Amino acid sequence: GVVAAFIIALYSGAAVLAPWTIATTPLSVLLTLLAVDFLYYWDHRCAHENRTYWALAHSVHHSSPHFDQTTALRVSFVDGFISPWFYLPLVLIGVDPLLVLGAFGVIIAYQQWPHTELIDKLPLLDGWLNTPSNHRVHHAMQPQYLDKNYGAILMVWDRMFGTYAREVEPVQYGLTEQIESANPIKVHTAEALKLARDLWRSTSLDEALGYLWHRPGWAPKTTN
Repeated sequence: GVVAAFIIALYSGAAVLAPWTIATTPLSVLLTLLAVDFLYYWDHRCAHENRTYWALAHSVHHSSPHFDQTTALRVSFVDGFISPWFYLPLVLIGVDPLLVLGAFGVIIAYQQWPHTELIDKLPLLDGWLNTPSNHRVHHAMQPQYLDKNYGAILMVWDRMFGTYAREVEPVQYGLTEQIESANPIKVHTAEALKLARDLWRSTSLDEALGYLWHRPGWAPKTTN
């Protein structure tokens, strides 16, 4: 309820600021879906490459050492306060907020089915669409698979921006440092507490900002 109220307030306010309105037609629906898919790629990529976003929200989705339909539902409520900002530009240029939310709903709904090990590789689709094989790679903890296959529906963006990887060797799931707990409180706070500890130990503002801004695993360079 709180998340929904936040999104409604954010998009309603943005719609008032739009200089014009774009009519909802079959073409604008298709273009909005494509635009939301593109923006989702960057939303998702930032969730992996910015430690604050990762620690506060997205790490929850990747914390399970298993991969099935329940994994798709393993989402932090904090994500609802971060993710909507990425799609705000569409509302600001005049796209109906309901259309933006509808398109986002479509791509989220699409992502339910790829969370499975029951469907093998799909050679005709794997190169271009988010399939179970591609999404298994995304959830993998092996170094060669990390930070790959961010796309929601299309793999086109990953191929364009160099983040696409095919499933080659069997996938191991979860975080690079497993939480070893199914306790929802631990799952939701484990990475945030690690970030808080690093911030507490920081010896300068630059170091603290580095932990907040850079990707997970970043550490300041040490000098001898």
